[in-house]
Amino acid sequence: MAVSKAQQKATNKYIASNYDRINLTVPKGRKAAIQAHAAEHGESVNAFIARAIEETMERDKEKAGA
Repeated sequence: MAVSKAQQKATNKYIASNYDRINLTVPKGRKAAIQAHAAEHGESVNAFIARAIEETMERDKEKAGA
């Protein structure tokens, strides 16, 4: 089923008002490795990157408190 222009516009409006965007630049060839790793773990690239960030921030927070 195709998404109508109105539905896409509504989705874009929702995303713009509820999420921040971060552009990520990686070396050539790294994108494919990231996509493969995420797929191997049943995640989207976005979910994998978000998880990696959260885990790193938590680990850094624990180190700072130790």
